[in-house]
Amino acid sequence: MKFDELDLSYDILDALDAMRFDECTPIQEQAIPVILKGRDLIAVAQTGTGKTAAYLLPVIDRLADMPEAKDYVNCIVMSPTRELAQQIDRQMEGFAYYVPVNSVAIYGGTDGAGFAQQQRGLKMGADVVIATPGRLLAHLQMGYVDLSRVSYFILDEADRMLDMGFYDDIMQIVKHLPKDRQTLMFSATMPPKIQQLAKAILNDPAEVKIAVSRPTEKIDQSAFVCHEGQKTGILKHLFRTAHSQRVIIFSSSKIKVKELARELRRCKVKTGEMHSDLDQNVREEVLLDFRAGKIDVLVATDIVARGIDIDDIAMVVNYDVPREAEDYVHRIGRTARANADGKAVTLVSAKEQSKFGQIENFLGYEVRKETVPAELGEAPEYTPSRRQSSRGDRRNRKPSRSGGKGRKGNNSNNDKSNNNSISNSNKRNSRKNHQNHSRKKTSGGANGSNSSKNSSTPAQS
Repeated sequence: MKFDELDLSYDILDALDAMRFDECTPIQEQAIPVILKGRDLIAVAQTGTGKTAAYLLPVIDRLADMPEAKDYVNCIVMSPTRELAQQIDRQMEGFAYYVPVNSVAIYGGTDGAGFAQQQRGLKMGADVVIATPGRLLAHLQMGYVDLSRVSYFILDEADRMLDMGFYDDIMQIVKHLPKDRQTLMFSATMPPKIQQLAKAILNDPAEVKIAVSRPTEKIDQSAFVCHEGQKTGILKHLFRTAHSQRVIIFSSSKIKVKELARELRRCKVKTGEMHSDLDQNVREEVLLDFRAGKIDVLVATDIVARGIDIDDIAMVVNYDVPREAEDYVHRIGRTARANADGKAVTLVSAKEQSKFGQIENFLGYEVRKETVPAELGEAPEYTPSRRQSSRGDRRNRKPSRSGGKGRKGNNSNNDKSNNNSISNSNKRNSRKNHQNHSRKKTSGGANGSNSSKNSSTPAQS
């Protein structure tokens, strides 16, 4: 389905056209009509399927017809991380370029000036507040935020927020919201705690479920079955023989990330690191440097596995096997984006074979095994303690997880590393004829303090 087949205003369609968005993804095709009808919604779809546009487009469209928000907030979008909040805010700017809808991003890790800027935005009122739970709750507790007129409450990556312990924070925020609101919940998985949250805050919701897809065939997947002490040597081998630029390496803990980044820098590899111990400004600078090519390799915890769009990643390396099959899909989904090819390599130690076997069960096929370079010594046999599945019974397998334009205004895996050998073993010009368009709908005025931002074209997101 194309976006112009949906009941969206001409202003929204103009912004999408300028951003070269034409075809809806499945989650957008199914969710947008439900949201436009005003129903609560719970949508289950993995990261990278277009969920942000699925809720922002209809909400922006409806907010454009509402009176300008003065001293109150019209819509709240909850995000688990600062990086995702910033990304949503950037997409908000593009989608709302031709409509008088403004936004403010609220997240931690800022200095005093940043906090004061967020404070001003909340006091003045905003059509859309994009916030992490902890920071929004901190502002709420100071008594100057009015959420009594919120019309839309949206939770993005809801399962991730609960994994990070934000359930109580979310319920505290809900107490400040009116009961007469539209609530939208988007999640990659549906564990029991998500069902509990949905039952508590949604009213007779419609459900949209997009099956968790397997990795695209454009990703060349392989694995090295190895001893833990061989991993760094294999990594160096990969850099010599495959890719040494535009690489993301995922590790299970921030301790390993730090040690591995130091080791790669000693090997003269331009390396950046991403984990929750870094200040927000440092994390933003690292991402900018990686996008700009100043950094060739980014070593990270799962903080960048979801919700960060970098389109030209050549290779993803799982230095540690992820805990869940869905996490594997999210990680390797950072490569082979925008119709490009990509490579994903997983280093599987003896203790991780069972976890990797579960991932192969989920995928429905065995991932190709590569030979450990002879100079690194003998590798262990691959004997995961599970039944290998065939491609034919893949369908019967279930995921193993249980568990505007407007004014601009925490979280890695904390498990301890069991290995200490890393360091040792080594706008189209504002559409000049835009005013001649007749809108489907009559837009209300909500420019507020943000009208000066309408001088640039919407950025592609």
